[in-house]
Amino acid sequence: MVEINKNIFKSYDIRGIYPSELSEEVAFAIGKAFVRQTGIKKIAVGQDARIASPVLFRGLARGVAAQGGQIYDIGQVLTECLYFTIGSRDFKAGVMITASHNPKEYGGFKMVKKDDNYIKIIAGKDLLDQVVKDNSENVDPADDKILEVAEEKIIKEDIWHDYINHVLSFVDLSEISPLKIVIDASNGVGGIVLEKIKEKLPVEIISLNFEPNGNFPNHSPNPIAEGSTDQIKNEIIKQKADFGFLFDGDADRVFLVDETGKLVSSDATILILAKYFLQKNPGMGVVSHATCSKAIPEFVKKWGGKHIKTQVGFIHIQQGLEENNGIMGGELTGHYSFKDNFYCDSGVIAFLTLLQIISRDGRKISEIAKEFSPYYKPQEINFKVEDKNTIIEKIKEKYTDPSTPLGAGGKADFLDGITVTYKDWWFNVRASNTEPVLRLTIEADTKELYDEKQKELTKVISS
Repeated sequence: MVEINKNIFKSYDIRGIYPSELSEEVAFAIGKAFVRQTGIKKIAVGQDARIASPVLFRGLARGVAAQGGQIYDIGQVLTECLYFTIGSRDFKAGVMITASHNPKEYGGFKMVKKDDNYIKIIAGKDLLDQVVKDNSENVDPADDKILEVAEEKIIKEDIWHDYINHVLSFVDLSEISPLKIVIDASNGVGGIVLEKIKEKLPVEIISLNFEPNGNFPNHSPNPIAEGSTDQIKNEIIKQKADFGFLFDGDADRVFLVDETGKLVSSDATILILAKYFLQKNPGMGVVSHATCSKAIPEFVKKWGGKHIKTQVGFIHIQQGLEENNGIMGGELTGHYSFKDNFYCDSGVIAFLTLLQIISRDGRKISEIAKEFSPYYKPQEINFKVEDKNTIIEKIKEKYTDPSTPLGAGGKADFLDGITVTYKDWWFNVRASNTEPVLRLTIEADTKELYDEKQKELTKVISS
């Protein structure tokens, strides 16, 4: 039996420190359980550039082979390449070996299956029971016969030509201006596709960290981690570039960086994209989650679209798109999803589309972003707390009862945690699924009002 750390099985995927929490033997157990639970034996598998990924691939392949399955290896790719493979080819299930933007010591798995052409995420926590059940069987993951079968069962699958044609189909290259841009691939897998398409783009690209390196030697693979923007900011200013793009480790997240080296908020980026897609697809839906700016529904309504608000998380954005005639959606984390990309997210499609939109507009990025950022909304604030539920109940009591001073004039909803909306400000408090943490988001019409309400809520949470 293999020791299984249940904490690595998350709400959307599987992630753990390699090899103490997520080893080759655990990957073997996951491969077996994946085939048994889905009933699918033809599995497409991709991997990111992390140190752990080749070893986890080997363990997963052995587990799949032990259940009579067959691996189709699409190689070192972006996470969105797996979605493309499942959506466009004769595959019903796939696994991406990645820990996304986590620090270098992590490894992980994102798992999907296709139901009626809808790509569905298989939550890590939903696979846990099958992993534990299978783990009781006395099967040696290093058994020579399993090793031999696994090697025989791996078939190489080249998706690059078709994938590149797919992402380029979203834009008209003739409408992209000869801009000068800096792109930082964070030593993840984004540099692989950027090298393949940059000669097709009529722009000058200054490349940073395009070489995949699982040690992430230049900065964190998380674009919003401290220090991650220093390099691209300096390069934009040094090169007098028009703007830049910053990708995360598996390139499913992308951030727009303005001409001063400042990250553009994802709220504003969602709106930049939404306006373009609603002009092409009048009346369709745009999805954002519960902690996004109130500017998003306001602008979407103004442009004749339908706004769909969901809980935080890729699964909910995807469902919102699929179930509500949505054309695109976005998250504050830099994920942007598109109906015509199998309702899945794509950092590359967002990057290419933004190039075309910005070329058409002609203004500086900071000016475009300012238009779509009419309110004051910094990043969420995290509070480490002993008892999340008690504090949430206290906030509910103080802010949702109209007979109390703080509750008067507010409108509450409980889609994701607690959101209370007033005429000139709103807040959301929600509990982390994995940590003793409460997350607070506040947006106000002015910085002064924000500061006042931030102090007020901090006092309530901390007292």
